[in-house]
Amino acid sequence: MSTVPEQTEPETGPIEIPEPPLEPLDGTPTEEPADVPGVGADEATSGSADADASPAEGAADRRTPVSTYRLQITPEFDLLAAARLLPYLHDLGVDWVYLSPLLASEPDSEHGYDVTSFNRIDPARGGAVGLAALSAEAQRLGMGVLVDIVPNHVGVATPAENAWWWDLLKHGAGSKYAAAFDVDWEAGAGRIRIPVIGDDDQPEPGGAIGNLEVVGNLLRYHDQLFPVAPGTAEPDDDGNPPDPQEVHAHQHYELVNWRRADTDLNYRRFFAVNTLAGVRVEDPRVFDAVHVEVRRWFDEGLVDGLRVDHPDGLRDPKGYLDDLADLTGGAYVLVEKILEPGEELPTSWATAGTTGYDALAHLDRVLTDPAGQEPLDALEARLRGADGPVDFHAMVHDLKHEVATGILRSETRRIVRGLRRELADATPDDEALEAAVAELLACFPVYRSYLPDAGHEHLEQAFTAARTRRPELAATLDAVRPILADGDTLPAKRFQQTSGMVMAKGVEDCAFYRYSRLTSLNEVGGDPSLFSITPAQFHEAMTLRQREWPHAMTTLSTHDTKRGEDVRARITVLAEMPQHWEHALRRLLALAPVPDPVFGSLLWQAILGAWPASRDRLRAYAEKAMREAGDHTTWTQVDTDYEHAVQRAVDAVFDDHDVRSVLEDLVEHTAHPGWSNALTAKLVALTMPGVPDVYQGSELWEQSLVDPDNRREVDFDLRDDLLGAVRAGARAALGHGPEDSGIVKLLVTHKALLARRERPELFTGYTPLSAEGEAAEHCLAFDRGGAITVATRLPHGLRTRHGWGDTTLTLPSGSWSDALTGRSVSAGSTTAAGSTTGDGVVRLADLLHDYPVALLLREDTEGAPAR
Repeated sequence: MSTVPEQTEPETGPIEIPEPPLEPLDGTPTEEPADVPGVGADEATSGSADADASPAEGAADRRTPVSTYRLQITPEFDLLAAARLLPYLHDLGVDWVYLSPLLASEPDSEHGYDVTSFNRIDPARGGAVGLAALSAEAQRLGMGVLVDIVPNHVGVATPAENAWWWDLLKHGAGSKYAAAFDVDWEAGAGRIRIPVIGDDDQPEPGGAIGNLEVVGNLLRYHDQLFPVAPGTAEPDDDGNPPDPQEVHAHQHYELVNWRRADTDLNYRRFFAVNTLAGVRVEDPRVFDAVHVEVRRWFDEGLVDGLRVDHPDGLRDPKGYLDDLADLTGGAYVLVEKILEPGEELPTSWATAGTTGYDALAHLDRVLTDPAGQEPLDALEARLRGADGPVDFHAMVHDLKHEVATGILRSETRRIVRGLRRELADATPDDEALEAAVAELLACFPVYRSYLPDAGHEHLEQAFTAARTRRPELAATLDAVRPILADGDTLPAKRFQQTSGMVMAKGVEDCAFYRYSRLTSLNEVGGDPSLFSITPAQFHEAMTLRQREWPHAMTTLSTHDTKRGEDVRARITVLAEMPQHWEHALRRLLALAPVPDPVFGSLLWQAILGAWPASRDRLRAYAEKAMREAGDHTTWTQVDTDYEHAVQRAVDAVFDDHDVRSVLEDLVEHTAHPGWSNALTAKLVALTMPGVPDVYQGSELWEQSLVDPDNRREVDFDLRDDLLGAVRAGARAALGHGPEDSGIVKLLVTHKALLARRERPELFTGYTPLSAEGEAAEHCLAFDRGGAITVATRLPHGLRTRHGWGDTTLTLPSGSWSDALTGRSVSAGSTTAAGSTTGDGVVRLADLLHDYPVALLLREDTEGAPAR
C-alpha cells in the first residue's frame, strides 16, 4: 500500500520551539481579499513605480558584469569557503561571483530554495559574517557579487523553522502574517489544509488520525510538530489530558491525507511541492518584509546584483521588478524566465534579461546535424510501434492536461471558484468550468501571459485551440473568456500564475523524460521538436540579442539543466551517426532489456553522455528519470518490477562484458567529436552577446546529470593546479578518449574570460563571418568588434570528409592573435603552416590545426594581444 513518505518517531524529552525570528508585518490589509470577505489581503495593490516609467531608468549608472561564475553555497561549501576560492576565480578570468540562495532555509537544505526566514543569512551557509568576508574579498579583487533570491515561496516542511507559517497555523486568518500567504480560507471552512497524513493513519476519510498526540501546547504527528491555538489544548475539568482529535478539530489548520493535495489544497504552492508555500509580494508590506535582508545587502554595499527565481509564479512580475529596482537603486537584475521559441521577454520589465536558457537552446541546435532528424524520427517511431513521427506538441498537450486535472487540480479548482464568483448566474456548472479551465491550461502555448500588458495573443491561441479540441465546451469558453482576458480580475491573475506551473510539470518534469529522439534537445528552455537551426538562423538570433538584450546571461549548465553541457555535447554527435546509434541501441536493448524501449533509449543516451560514471550515479539518475516520466512508475506509486528491470540494465554496464563492449564502442566513436562540440559550445557561449556564466566546475568537462547529480562537490584544488599550469604556458592537448583531463576546455574558458574582462571594447557588436569552400557548413564564426570566434560544428562529418581541405575564412583587415595558441594571424597568412591565400583570408585547416576552436583578438597598436 502506498503511503505518505515515511514518518519517523520523534525523540522523547522536552520540545522547545524557538521564538519567531521575523518581525511582524506592520499595519492592516489595504483591501479585503476577494476569496473571503473580511479575511487577509488578497488584492492589496503593488507598490510599483509609475507604470509609464522606463524599466531601464538608472540602468546607465549600474554596475554590469562581463562574466559570472555560479557557486552552490551549502553547509559543506559555505560563504567562507567561497571567499577563499575567489582568488582562483579571479585568476580564471571571472568578473562576478554568482551565489545560490543564501537566506535561512529548511534544516539540511542543500539548495536553499526552501527559505524559512527572510531577515537573516543561513548560519549553516556562513551567516552575515560569511557574506561580509566574501564581499570584502570580492571588492579587493575588483569582482562583483550576484545573488539568487526566491521571492515566490517559503519552505514550510518544518513549521517551527518558519515564524510566519507557524503563526499562521496558530492564529489562522487572524495571524499577523495572514496577508503574506495566499490562502483560500472559505474553501477550507476557515482552516488551512496540511496534506501530511499517511493512508494507514486515517483509513476512513475525515476519521480519527492515528499517531496524533498532544505534547504541551503542540500537536505531534510522528516527527512533525504543529502549534495549537490559544486555549485549545487545556485539560478537562477533571484534569484529564486533552483528546488530540478534539484539539485538532479546533485548530485553524486541518491535517489531511497526503493524497488530497492534488484536489483539495487551499493555499498557493510552488508547482506541486506542498512544503513550499507561495507568498504575496504584490502586497507592499509583504514585499518589504520579504526583502529586509536583501535591502541590507545593497544598503551596505555587500551585493551588486540579483537573480530572481521563478518570476512567473508572482502575481505581477513587472510590478515586482519595478519594486525591486526601487529597492536596489536600479542594480543589475536577471530573471529565471523560460521563453518558448519565438516568444520575447517583455521590454517593459526592469531587468537585464533572462538567465540564459534561450541562448542555450540556440547553441545546442546550431551544433545539431539536421540530416539526423529523419532517421532519428523513424527510430523513435519504431521504438514506440508507431506509424510515423511522434507529435511532441500533442504529447505536451495531453501531459499538461493530466497535470491540470491531476497533481495541480487544486489550483485548477481554485480558478474555477474565482470564476464562479465572477459569473452572474449558475451556468455553466462547476464541472464544465473545470473542464474548460483545464483545457485552456493544456492549450496555453507559453508559460504564461502578463495581462493587461502582454500575452493577449497567447490567451487567444489557447481559446482557439480549446474550442477545436473540445467543441462541446464552446459555450463555457465563451462565458469565461471576458473574465480571463481581463487582467484585473482575480481569476485571470490566478490563471496566469498557474499556467506556468502546468507547463513546467507537464513538459520539463514529464515530457522531457518520455521523448527520446535526441535527448540533448530535451533541455530547460528548449523545444525538443525543434531539431536544429542553421548558422544563419543562429546569427540572426545573436544579432537580435546584441541589439535588444546585450547584458542578458548566457549559460550552458545550471543547477536545473537536465544534462550537463558536455553530456549534451556528446549526445549531439548521435545526430551525425544515426545508423550507428540505432545498431548499438538495438544491441543494448537485446543484451539488457527494459520494459519500455523508448525509456531505454533515453537511459542509454544518458549513460553514453556521462560515461565514465559510477554505478551509484547512474542508478540514481535512472530512478529519477523513470519516476519523473511517470508512465510506468512514479514517486508515490512505485512499480518495483519495472524499476528493478531498468536498474538491471544499468548494472549490466558494470557486470556484463558484452554490454560494456557495445557502450565502449559507442564512446570510442563519440568521445572526440563530443569534446569538439563541447569546446565549440563553451567558446561560443563565452563570446556571444550577453554575460556568460560558468557553472561551478564546468571549466573542465561537465558530465553531470539531473539534480542532485549536478550539485556534487567540485574539486577546486585540481582546477587551481591545472590553471596554474596553463598560466605558466603548459601545452594543452585534446585527447581522443573519454578519459581526457579537460585541460583544453580550461584553456578555452580562461582565455575567453580574460578577453571579456580585460578587453571589453572588443565585444561591443556582432557581425557574422562566412567560410567558403567544401567544408564551409562546418564553420561557425562571428566578429564581436575586435574579437573573432571561429568554431567547428558537425565534427564527425568533418572527420568523415577528411578535414577542412581548402576551406577558408575571410577576416576583417588588421593583425590578429589567437588567444588559445598565441600565434599571430594577419593578411591572409597563419604561422601554423606559413601559407598565404590572399588578403584577409585564412585556411581553416591551418587556423584550427591544434584545436577545433580559435579566439582571434585584434592586436593593439604595439602589436600585442589581449593583456
